[in-house]
Amino acid sequence: MDQLIDIPEYRVDEGLRFAWDEGFEIEIRVRSTEVIIKANRAGLTSLARHLLTLAQQGVHAGSHVHLTADQEIESDVDLILERADDDYFSAN
Repeated sequence: MDQLIDIPEYRVDEGLRFAWDEGFEIEIRVRSTEVIIKANRAGLTSLARHLLTLAQQGVHAGSHVHLTADQEIESDVDLILERADDDYFSAN
């Protein structure tokens, strides 16, 4: 099965643009040693789009989307998806 996801094109002059699927629901729970992300289909597709948006060519390290508890997501904590430099993990 193919799933097509339309990703807003990154433009330096406009910055990052994020789009949500209608009816998205996302829940984040943090336990002592794990983080659980639970979402409906629209929520999972929206998260995938956000990650693909951050992965685009030209997006700078440190660029991020901040999902706020009890606004975009059902949670007691915020979720931040952040772009790292390509060599970040090999250096640490």
